[in-house]
Amino acid sequence: MQERAVTVGVVAVGGAFGALTRHSLSVAGGTPEGTLAANVVGSLLLGLLAARALPDSVQLFAATGFCSSFTTYSTFAVETVSLGPRLGALYVAVTYTVGLLAATVGVAGGRRV
Repeated sequence: MQERAVTVGVVAVGGAFGALTRHSLSVAGGTPEGTLAANVVGSLLLGLLAARALPDSVQLFAATGFCSSFTTYSTFAVETVSLGPRLGALYVAVTYTVGLLAATVGVAGGRRV
């Protein structure tokens, strides 16, 4: 029971940091630029984390907590619709292309370290 509480706490603290970082990035970069930056950086970071053999507590804090709160699909979806068909389609293409490239670089970098 105590171990479960610690796990929940580690994820919650990581999630709080991720959410606050994402909010700061959105304020600084605006929308949809801030969301795109968060999703690309989050993909890179999660790729790095996924490729590394790290302690469970680090994975829970950084991957499950931080990255899942830092990146966001719901905001991405709403911003895509608000941009209209042409810009929305471009935004989807750029987000997925750059996000997948960032994740690939992250996994490759994580394997090298």
